[in-house]
Amino acid sequence: MVVIIKDTEDLKTRLAEAGDKLVIIDFFATWCGPCKVIAPQFEELSNEFTDIVFLKVDIDENEEISTEYEITSMPTFVFIKSGKIVHQFSGASIQKIKDGIEQHKN
Repeated sequence: MVVIIKDTEDLKTRLAEAGDKLVIIDFFATWCGPCKVIAPQFEELSNEFTDIVFLKVDIDENEEISTEYEITSMPTFVFIKSGKIVHQFSGASIQKIKDGIEQHKN
């Protein structure tokens, strides 16, 4: 299941609840074509990897979070483990997401 983040506090709570689990944040925009293309695949991965926390942040509704994570293009995927960014990339590549999962899930 992919959770859409409402605001900064919501994100902080979700990251704290995740503990040592891998968290993947999809920074997207509703007007972004590639974001729309990869969204269903991101959802499928969330159903496949239930031990990973999948989050989405709408950059237009959460500018503060986007600025904090220095998001400059969409989609950008940020991988967090134990509160630290361990991997990040921009672009609608499902293979790069899978590679990041393999690299950081344990």
